[in-house]
Amino acid sequence: MSGSDMSASPAASRTRLYGSWGNILRAEHETLAPRSVDGAREIAARLPAHSAIARGNGRSYGDVALNPGRTLVDMLGLDHFIAFDATTGRLRCEAGILLSDILAVLSRPDRDGSGWLLPVMPGTRFITVGGAIANDVHGKNAHGLGSFGCHVVDLELARSDGRRLVCSPEENPDLFAATIGGLGLTGLILTATLQLRRVPGLALEAEDIAFDRLEDFFTLDAESAQAWEYTAAWIDCLAGGEALGRGIYMRARHAPGVGAPPPARAPSRSVPLTPPLSGVNGLSVRAFNALYWRKLGSKRRKSHVGSYEKVFFPLDAIGHWNRLYGPAGFYQFQAVVPPEHAEPVTRELLAEISSARQGSMLVVLKRFGDIVSPGLISFPMPGITLALDFPNLGDATRKLLARLERIVVAAGGRIYPAKDFSMSRESFAKGYPALQDFLRHRDPAMSSAFARRMGIVEEEDAS
Repeated sequence: MSGSDMSASPAASRTRLYGSWGNILRAEHETLAPRSVDGAREIAARLPAHSAIARGNGRSYGDVALNPGRTLVDMLGLDHFIAFDATTGRLRCEAGILLSDILAVLSRPDRDGSGWLLPVMPGTRFITVGGAIANDVHGKNAHGLGSFGCHVVDLELARSDGRRLVCSPEENPDLFAATIGGLGLTGLILTATLQLRRVPGLALEAEDIAFDRLEDFFTLDAESAQAWEYTAAWIDCLAGGEALGRGIYMRARHAPGVGAPPPARAPSRSVPLTPPLSGVNGLSVRAFNALYWRKLGSKRRKSHVGSYEKVFFPLDAIGHWNRLYGPAGFYQFQAVVPPEHAEPVTRELLAEISSARQGSMLVVLKRFGDIVSPGLISFPMPGITLALDFPNLGDATRKLLARLERIVVAAGGRIYPAKDFSMSRESFAKGYPALQDFLRHRDPAMSSAFARRMGIVEEEDAS
């Protein structure tokens, strides 16, 4: 779409440089930034075929919200609360509002410490509601409450044929299912109604427990599943031999009657610039992992009660932490494997990573439960999910990612598109068996670097 095409549009066109959170790719995009839901609908109705993708706050690690040489629709201007029912906990808001703003405004403790909380919180609160829906994000309570999309009551979608549709499990249910986890490819999400949850206390009782080997993770996880709502483990990805899979198990639950203020809307510290060399390398990872593994001391267990910020959003404490990986950036890998293969496949993945001497300080292992996501191509499925960063070492890293991908897909698992920059088309198709059904609902105007890489939109289709 040329700039002149948009002369009468509700948002001016301009060219800007955008990158993925992993900084693997940075490229110029033509951008449109609507300031209202009507403006966004008008933009959607003017988009040519295969031209655009919506972008929220830019926290996707890979290329699902990149569209080099084409159009990004910057949705951050749609950041208004519309309505909140304090009796039912239903919030209606525009799609560009950040989760951090919802928490700051609505998740304040009452006199007894109870309050309203987002039912599912991913690893960062600095993402938009639209992004959370499009990627069907998950949190540390996925084993009990499912994914973000499980708590979307309805949403409004602008399609390139000019329609503005309400989608819910009852109204346009097929399009609703395609949009939850649909990577922004079904149209522009304008607004959403979310079902918040009332919790007995906004503070958390949290417990950290060191464990010596992978099988101990599964024992702790089975013991914790019923009594602890939030569970996950940090893994020392460089440990091998008898210590393969050692780590620290983290579990938490709401502390009734103990109030806790919402976290700040912005980090108090930030990495100001991208350093010329990566601060995450073999030496720093080995040093960090050795120290972190011993952080609980001889007692190997620590409990505390406090704000949920440190439990849910530890990375949000430092703004632009992704810059620490230097100009080459990093790959994030997250996969889920079915429960019946969880332990042997996780062991195989960790052994491959340990042998390659790659990996990072940020390695998370946790369980997805049996609650089925409403999304056709949502990532969450029953099983165990492993997530970690890999500093970009070029071909060596890409070959390692390919080996990990083969292990996951052979076990009937799948890779998370929101964090992917290397998955093959074959692996995507195998991991997401409802893909053909999903394609029937794709908006013809929508495209992205990920969609073209996966063959959802063929290059020759581009106008």
